[in-house]
Amino acid sequence: MNADDVLAIYENLSGLTGQMAHAAKAGDWHEFAQLNMEARAQVAPAVAGMPALTGAKRLSKIELLKQLMANDRAIRDVTEPWDEQVDRALHAH
Repeated sequence: MNADDVLAIYENLSGLTGQMAHAAKAGDWHEFAQLNMEARAQVAPAVAGMPALTGAKRLSKIELLKQLMANDRAIRDVTEPWDEQVDRALHAH
């Protein structure tokens, strides 16, 4: 895996998590689950490790990580209230 491969993974994940955030906001959980499986498959090659990036490629990776974190926050904004409702319902019985 080279630096371009690493950036391609992050770019694809950024796109997929953005789509996941839109699906979560729309309540389209089937689409969300499909995109989640695609994201997991995208990450699988990285399990063996990724090379360190330098210079402009490192800065690009940092920007992509910021986008991934923003997408994660948008997803959590939708799912956490629902998770809390499920927890309350389970503990009520």
